[in-house]
Amino acid sequence: MEVDEQLLEYATPRQAELIRAWAEHGSTRKAAKALGLNSTLFSQAYERVKAKAALKGYAPNFDMLKRVPEPFVVKGTSTLYGKDGEQKLQWVKTKLDDEQRFMMLQSFAESLGDNCRDKSPDIPAPETDLSSMLAVYPMGDPHFGMFSWAEETGEDFDVRIAERDLSTAVARLVDTAPPTDTAIVLNLGDFFHADNDRKMTSRSGNILDVDTRHAKVMRIGALTMVRAIELAAAKHRKVIVRNVIGNHDDHSSYALALILDAYFNNNPRVTIDCSPANFWYFQFGRVLIGSTHGHTCKLPDLPAIMANDRPEMWGDTKFRYWYTGHVHHESVKDLVGVRVETFRTLAPNDAWGAASGYRGQRDMHCIVLHEKYGEVDRHRVNIAMVRDLQKRN
Repeated sequence: MEVDEQLLEYATPRQAELIRAWAEHGSTRKAAKALGLNSTLFSQAYERVKAKAALKGYAPNFDMLKRVPEPFVVKGTSTLYGKDGEQKLQWVKTKLDDEQRFMMLQSFAESLGDNCRDKSPDIPAPETDLSSMLAVYPMGDPHFGMFSWAEETGEDFDVRIAERDLSTAVARLVDTAPPTDTAIVLNLGDFFHADNDRKMTSRSGNILDVDTRHAKVMRIGALTMVRAIELAAAKHRKVIVRNVIGNHDDHSSYALALILDAYFNNNPRVTIDCSPANFWYFQFGRVLIGSTHGHTCKLPDLPAIMANDRPEMWGDTKFRYWYTGHVHHESVKDLVGVRVETFRTLAPNDAWGAASGYRGQRDMHCIVLHEKYGEVDRHRVNIAMVRDLQKRN
C-alpha cells in the first residue's frame, strides 16, 4: 500500500504517522495491533486528511459544473423568458451540500489549534480484571440549552441545571458500576435543545424555549461531556464515546463529537466515534448493540435494519439490543431477534411538553453486559436521587 505524499502535506504529524503505519502494515487491524491502538483511529485520520485536502483544492471531487460557490450545490433554477421565447434572466437556487458540510465540520477539528487540541489530562489507567464485561452509560435526550419556567411547567431548567444534573448522575453511576475493562458513553441524541440561535427545529420549524446564547450552550455542554468521559476513563481502561444525531441537534451533535475528538486526541484509552451516520453498531463478543435517536424510522423496523446493515455481526451474535431516545419515556419491546429500548431523560418538560400533558419519570442508567450472556446487571439513578446527592455535596 503506497502513501500519497502530496496528501500527507495536509496532515498533522500524528495523522501522518497513523497513515504511514496503515500503509506499512497493509491494514488498519494489523497497524492497530502493532501500535497498540484502536483500528478506527487510522481510518478517521485518513478521512480527515482527505477532507482537509479537498477543501484546499487537492483532488477535488465536487461538482462545480453549475458554477456555484463551495460548499453550495444547485437545487433548481428559475428562468425568465421574453415574448420571443429567449432567456432573459435565470436565478440559480442553491443549498448547502450535505457531504461538503460534514467535510467542513470534520476539518473544524483540525482548525481548533493548541487551545483545544490534545488537552486531555494524564488519567492513570485503572486496574481492571473484567475484560468479559462491558458498561454502557446511555444518556437520554439531555437537551442542554432548554429553558423551563417553574410557574409554567412545574420545574425550572436551564443550561446550568442541565450541567449539574448530568454531571451528578454520571458520577453516581460510574461510582456504582463494576470496573469493566471497556465502557461506552452513549449520548442518544438531542444533547443540545437547539441547533443554532434561530431557536427552532431545522425540519419542522417548531419554536423552542431556549436558555442563553447557542455558543455558551455549546461550551457548557462540551465541558460537561469532557468531565463525564474523564470520570469513565478513571474507572474503565478503555472508553468509547458515541454522540447520536438527534432531531434537535442535527449539526451541533457532530460538532460536539469533533470537539471531543480533538480534546482527547492525546489519550489512547479514549475513542471518539466521529461517523455522521444515523445508525451506529458495536459488537462485544456475542452481544450486538445498535443505537439511533429514533426520529428517522419506526421502532419495529430496527431489527431488519440491523440485520441488513451488519449481517456478519448479526450472525455472530445472540444478544442484540437497540438503544434509542427521542420519546422521553421508558419502553422495552422484544422484537424478532432484538430487544428495543427507549430511555427517559433527566430534563423536565418544556412549555409545549407540559401543556401537552406529558408527565414522564426522569432517570439515567448504567447497563452491564457480559460477552457471553448479554445484559447481567443494571444501575439506575433518578432525578430525586440526583437532587439529594447535590444537597449532600
